[in-house]
Amino acid sequence: MIPSPAPVVLPASYETIPLTHIKLSHHPEGSPSPTPIIILTLNRPKVQNAFTREMMDDFEKVYPLFDVDERVKVIVLTGAGRTFCAGADLERGFKGGEERVMDHRDGGGRVALAIYRCRKPTIAAMQGSAVGLGMTMTLPAAIRIAYEGGKYGFVFARRGVTMESSSSFFLPRLIGYSRAMYLVTTGGIFPPNSKHFGPLFAETLPDASQVLPRALELANEIAENVSGLAAYLNTSMMWRNPGTAEGAHLMDSAILYHMFSARDQIEGVTSFFEKRKPNFKATLEDDAPPNFPWWSEVDTGSRPKAAKGTSKL
Repeated sequence: MIPSPAPVVLPASYETIPLTHIKLSHHPEGSPSPTPIIILTLNRPKVQNAFTREMMDDFEKVYPLFDVDERVKVIVLTGAGRTFCAGADLERGFKGGEERVMDHRDGGGRVALAIYRCRKPTIAAMQGSAVGLGMTMTLPAAIRIAYEGGKYGFVFARRGVTMESSSSFFLPRLIGYSRAMYLVTTGGIFPPNSKHFGPLFAETLPDASQVLPRALELANEIAENVSGLAAYLNTSMMWRNPGTAEGAHLMDSAILYHMFSARDQIEGVTSFFEKRKPNFKATLEDDAPPNFPWWSEVDTGSRPKAAKGTSKL
């Protein structure tokens, strides 16, 4: 049994956290304290934001903070420069044989799981091309927006490696097995509106400069109008579905019945009739349904909790 992690100390500002290969910004940037929307930028533009071990460490440092920080509602993931992410840093190369095969934990998978396990949704603003890990890290995101002039692909077989970042789980569930098989078998790169991607990208935009503003527009709409608890439970009900109509019925009946009397439901209905923005305050710790989690988790580490108070970072 992996021991529970120590409680995380929430920062006074995300913009002052020391990081190596990513950058965090409040929205609007420069706000003295955390804002509902946090922008996470892959920050190696000179090498097309190629993925590194340090980048993984940065993700694993900040996503547990986003998860438990009730000031944060949405994360927007983007890249600095013209490329979203060129995949793994090939200049550093791939390394094997340094540990037992069954003990290794793929860095891209650790990033994907950090995003997947976070109760706050991520919107991927893919303002430029992305291949390999640059694609798979976005699969757990709630929404992906791409630049029509970019090139995107799952190129693993062309580099002599296999799928990573838990993409064998996410990709076929997002676009279907036939499309997923075509993409990973050919290892080809395509524009984001290619039929081979199916519905993978929620939107594609003709100008790269439009991608981040559109993602922020969506993030703001979510932050202002959506119950964070309800949205997280909805996402979990789809990803963690028991796999049968009857099982789903038992699962969602219990959750829905609990939510009928929960404070966010009361606020949601009241604000609707009063014709105002809702002020949702429910949290997973205080307001989760009694059957949460309804799935049996694979033990890759427990969810950290927030410590009392904030740091001076």
